[in-house]
Amino acid sequence: MIRTIVFDLGGVIFNIDKRQAIQRFNEAGFADAAHYLDAFHQVGIFGELESGAITAEQFRARLSELAGKPMTMDDCARGWQGYFVDLPASNLDKLVELRQRGYRLCLLSNTNPFMMQWVRSDAFDGRGHGIGHYFDALYLSYEMRVMKPDRRIFEMMLQAEHAVPAETVFVDDGAHNVTAAAALGIHVLQPADASDWHEPLELLIADCHLQSPE
Repeated sequence: MIRTIVFDLGGVIFNIDKRQAIQRFNEAGFADAAHYLDAFHQVGIFGELESGAITAEQFRARLSELAGKPMTMDDCARGWQGYFVDLPASNLDKLVELRQRGYRLCLLSNTNPFMMQWVRSDAFDGRGHGIGHYFDALYLSYEMRVMKPDRRIFEMMLQAEHAVPAETVFVDDGAHNVTAAAALGIHVLQPADASDWHEPLELLIADCHLQSPE
């Protein structure tokens, strides 16, 4: 019996394109963004920000040093938020439906303060709601100080939720992330993009219910 469904953010809830983020950082004056940014796991100061090792202000200051010019907080936010491409309304509707059916929904994301500044705002969904409107709990790498695919972030989430792996589904577009979750006994789904997980998720839930001794 599935009780908890855990979702990644970028690439699952909304579509992403790291090339747009790289372009925005380049436009702001940081020419080496391509060496630091990835679709799943950032490196250098970008990874340090998402793992909670440095603050947003420390990131801005160190980015300025790397760029050889002053970078503003707005430059940082615009760059990071460049990952966002579009947010399918059908995904939001599906999240609402799943909660109405009694599932507990959690977000588990490698992310940072600059991205979440927008994601948590009322401008996020175009309907006047932030991401918290759609989830029961948010588990964010920079707040937890650990990133996927480290098994500790999954263990921390399960413990906080009092969730049983066999009663939990994790939806993420990263192969390393779903592998790590599956190793803990969590049911996993790896969609190809942010628009094709609805039916596969329903099939996975149905299969889990059939296999449940309940």
